[in-house]
Amino acid sequence: MCLGFELIPFASAGLIQKQAVSEVVKCNDYTQRFGLVLTQAQAVELVETRSVALSDNGRIEFGGGVIDKIIKEFCDSPYISMHNYTQTLHELIELFYYYKNEAMDLISDDDLIKFMKSSFEGICQGSLDLLPGRELYRLAKNLRFGLSGDYSEDNISEDEEDEDE
Repeated sequence: MCLGFELIPFASAGLIQKQAVSEVVKCNDYTQRFGLVLTQAQAVELVETRSVALSDNGRIEFGGGVIDKIIKEFCDSPYISMHNYTQTLHELIELFYYYKNEAMDLISDDDLIKFMKSSFEGICQGSLDLLPGRELYRLAKNLRFGLSGDYSEDNISEDEEDEDE
């Protein structure tokens, strides 16, 4: 008996999804100290959000992806509580993949996540509107133009302005 090739991807895709859900649930061991815990159903939904975000952005990913990295980076944020935890994670996952594309992969996953966290807690003060609308947009634009990710014309020192004159 010969199995069709089309059956193999579906079987392995299901296994990959189960593994990803398991990795997300394992994060509870770390996040519970911050009062944040995901149910199995919430973990499945986050993995589905990742799948949709990958598809929407024309990306593929091998392994568990970045959900667990995002969870572990953001779980200690004073702007995240059980009240907004899962919704915030969904939005952060979508933003991550969108801006990974917008930055043309010129930034590592870890550096992008760290930038997102720093901006979220710093200048954005927990706002998921300001994070993409200003900070991530600026980061991606800067990287595409070969500038430092944190470059801003507001940061030009008086010495640099004098040199220009």
